[in-house]
Amino acid sequence: MINKQLLQPESIVVIGGSNNVHKPGGAVVRNLIDGNFQGELRVLNPKEEEVQGIKALHDIKDLPPTDLAILVVAARFCPDYVDFLARERQVRAFIIISAGFSEETPEGAALEQRILDTCRQYGCSLIGPNCIGLLTRWHHSVFTKPIPPLDEKGVDFISSSGATAVFILESAVTKGLQFNSVWSVGNGHQIGIETVLEYMDENYDPEHDSPVKLLYIENISDPDKMLYHATSLIRKGCRIAAIKAGSSESGSRAASSHTGAIASSDSAVEALFRKAGIVRCFSREELTTVGCIFKVMDTVHHPSPTTHHLTSFAIVTHAGGPGVMLTDALSKGGMKVPPLTGAAADELKQQLLPGSSVANPIDILATGTAEHLAMAIDWCEQKFPEIDAIMVIFGTPGLVKIFEVYDVLHEKIKTCSKPIFPILPSVSTAGPEVHEFLKRGHVNFSDEVTLATALTQIMRTPEPADQQVVVHGVDVPRIRRIIDNLPQLADGSDGGYIAPHHVHQLLESAGIPTVPEMVSSSKDELLQFADSCGFPVVAKVVGPVHKSDVGGVTLNVRTPEHLALEFDRMMQIPDATGVMVQKMLRGTELFIGAKYEPRFGHVVLCGLGGIFVEVLRDVSSGLAPLSANEAYSMIHSLRGYKIIKGTRGQQGVNERKFAEIIVRLSTLLRFATEIKEMDINPLLADENDVTAVDARILVRRR
Repeated sequence: MINKQLLQPESIVVIGGSNNVHKPGGAVVRNLIDGNFQGELRVLNPKEEEVQGIKALHDIKDLPPTDLAILVVAARFCPDYVDFLARERQVRAFIIISAGFSEETPEGAALEQRILDTCRQYGCSLIGPNCIGLLTRWHHSVFTKPIPPLDEKGVDFISSSGATAVFILESAVTKGLQFNSVWSVGNGHQIGIETVLEYMDENYDPEHDSPVKLLYIENISDPDKMLYHATSLIRKGCRIAAIKAGSSESGSRAASSHTGAIASSDSAVEALFRKAGIVRCFSREELTTVGCIFKVMDTVHHPSPTTHHLTSFAIVTHAGGPGVMLTDALSKGGMKVPPLTGAAADELKQQLLPGSSVANPIDILATGTAEHLAMAIDWCEQKFPEIDAIMVIFGTPGLVKIFEVYDVLHEKIKTCSKPIFPILPSVSTAGPEVHEFLKRGHVNFSDEVTLATALTQIMRTPEPADQQVVVHGVDVPRIRRIIDNLPQLADGSDGGYIAPHHVHQLLESAGIPTVPEMVSSSKDELLQFADSCGFPVVAKVVGPVHKSDVGGVTLNVRTPEHLALEFDRMMQIPDATGVMVQKMLRGTELFIGAKYEPRFGHVVLCGLGGIFVEVLRDVSSGLAPLSANEAYSMIHSLRGYKIIKGTRGQQGVNERKFAEIIVRLSTLLRFATEIKEMDINPLLADENDVTAVDARILVRRR
């Protein structure tokens, strides 16, 4: 729970505050004083008479009723302090800086549980333990630096890790990014990242609250809560970007040793972020760069409808090389740097110095003045309607006064109806000028390629998905009857891979087209089926899970004699129980799979089949249930999408039917949670149809 005593305390006590500002207890007191906390600040220190100008309390019993207590003492003392303060001094909010709790040992976990139980009993808010504290415009209850510039429209930043929060703040401050609040939740067993998002969502005031949220996450303990409140905030006009650390096996181990976090699979995290509309980042620099991009996009003067969907850019520069690299990076990310031609371009060229280029990038030359820069920006805003945003590269060597150039840039950012992204690379040689520019409330992207890479991540992030389950054309009652009567579950066993005819029935119930097939241990039955459906056919052994590995798949069987030989051979394969015969189809191989992730639900994967899945790992993920828009977004995000669309004169596949099958599969999984793993590989697709050829399904009890 998050209460007023935590956010706006009238009184704060620091338990363990000291005069040594190089230790956490002293640093917290220093930051509270420097932050101009307006309430009553108290300090408990039995050895000091005065702590940084504040008369120290020697005994906890001398403390009057207080709103918020910050504990900076050894872990073993914390439970007793929390109990006394909540019971006897009406403290209703705690920030516990101390480490040595559940992140370290079972004994520490027991200490933490005592604190949690006390806070639950008395209705107290708890930040931590094992954190750097809470930083707001009301009180600076952290022991670290830097303290970034604070503004109500600055960024809200929530972090699982205190040290990482500090490093992210360092990165942000150099870019000029301002903050509204910084939450270091530590172990987060009462107030975790999801709880903070919930509070921000339920109390969101667009007039006064920050529209940008940045997250550093080591454990998603409640995916449903995160999905719900992140989606809600984004639909209210907020923007959210996040790093999820510990998604790899080694990263999971590192996160666990750090915070005791349980990392989720990377595909589940990717699917959750895509469904919510969260921009995923992979480094501190990328996260703070995305935050700065959000800042630029949210402070445009008279924004147009394209402000939130930037695709076409003008680059104004006085240095050719950075303009070329930026053009390359934007183009690689799927964005446009269109050529500027026609009468307006010719007119601009006449206004600039001889030798200038207006082809885009617009190169005003190293001798270009502040007036030339202003002119180029005005043309991009007013006379080139195809341009959505303007990127300005200006540093040294320049043959003009940088202060004058940055004054012009400042004025244009304030008034331009299109976003302007300032790229000021000379943070050393033009340090004072850049610093003065940032003091005016702007941000700086010192590296143009980093900016383009972060912008690509934003533009590739879909809008929050519709949460409704699509059931049209899916026979849910039949799906449940099939699942409930599976031998793997009905006989009391734990489950296993289900028989091919049950797989076929489930796909049929979901409305997923399947190839004509028959499974039998009778050679005559299979020969008769092949004759009725027509040769050529495919023969596959039934029994072994990995058919290809044991020579259990034969394609393009064209005669009854060949089929009879293959039947005899396959029935000799160990564990063979029969043979499946299917009509031979041709087309592009596609893949759909799914895996159940604890706490997340089913993660659905799609991609091109064959080498694209097995070697290139070109797959996209989504969290079931999926909407049609989500399915299309998954397909479009594949590196091999050009093959699906059609390339080099080859016909593409029926994208609509591929997306429809993805949606239907996600609905099947929604009503058959006993399915823990499944894949359809391949689906064969052409411009007309998409048909499931081979599938396997693993079931376990719910």
